[in-house]
Amino acid sequence: MKHRRPRNELIVITAKIPVWMVDEIEALVRMKRYNSRSDFIRAAIRELLKKEMDAIYKEKNIDRGSKELKVIDIE
Repeated sequence: MKHRRPRNELIVITAKIPVWMVDEIEALVRMKRYNSRSDFIRAAIRELLKKEMDAIYKEKNIDRGSKELKVIDIE
């Protein structure tokens, strides 16, 4: 059985992002829309994961029911 990390544990990942995107993110942080670049990136990833899960539920005809499944639960 694969060891799973605690769901709220934060890990560092490395990604290359175009300069113009970083400039936009930093502008949003300066405008106090987000506390940090990391906060923005987490919010963006959360939204994309939600969008993907909605599409998967629809494609696979899965009834959401009372339990929220994650991608790793149905892959």
